[in-house]
Amino acid sequence: MAKHDVTTKAKNGQWVNEVDGDPALSRSFRSRDEAVQASREFTAERGTRHTVVHDEPTGAITDGGDPEDETPVVGEGA
Repeated sequence: MAKHDVTTKAKNGQWVNEVDGDPALSRSFRSRDEAVQASREFTAERGTRHTVVHDEPTGAITDGGDPEDETPVVGEGA
């Protein structure tokens, strides 16, 4: 893979775009469609390649909570 090529795949209940050579640019998404669209835009801007690994999503999202959960405010209450 060349620097900034992107691989879209299922990981820990989410879809991720892993950017080769620059992990700080990697992102996660709630759906495959969102991840694929973002990858296409990213790679079009840079002239790099996009690959989709066709896996079934595995497990529940493990990023710390459900989107419907109230967002905790640090330092309040107790």
